[in-house]
Amino acid sequence: MTAAQQFEPPHTFVPGPETTRTLRDAFGRFATGVTIVTAPSEAGPVAITANSFSSVSLDPPLVIWAPDRNSRRFEHFERAEYYAIHVLAADQDALCLATARNAHALQEHPHELNAQGVPLIAGCLARFECRRVACHEGGDHILVLGHVERAVLGHDGDALTFFRGQMRRIETT
Repeated sequence: MTAAQQFEPPHTFVPGPETTRTLRDAFGRFATGVTIVTAPSEAGPVAITANSFSSVSLDPPLVIWAPDRNSRRFEHFERAEYYAIHVLAADQDALCLATARNAHALQEHPHELNAQGVPLIAGCLARFECRRVACHEGGDHILVLGHVERAVLGHDGDALTFFRGQMRRIETT
């Protein structure tokens, strides 16, 4: 940060309909990991990209994520009793983009199914196979709380991240 940037006044605003883009940009200043959430559905395996993921508790093992109510995939994930959250490696950016465009992108990507029929993607940094325990209102999203039934610690590679509206990588040293 330059000396001039240090003394620039912050852009203060009140969130509302006319500042939605500014609020989104402010949220985008928080770098997040990138995940793909998968679930079984009547139409076959479905997947959605999500950066609204966080661990909640070690005992019991709980995680949370938040699908957008306006997503065409919302109904699949709102109803899914079982799902998996895959923490993406930096070299999985093409799969991430394909999944962002197409809910059924996994049909063209190698995967296996667990005992509950949840699609599992290989090559991730970590995977959490979950059972939904609660859904809570969260504005234009819902908060899905899941109990981690099984976890996989994948390879020790670089992480795919999302920052300022773009996918990036965090390189390990």
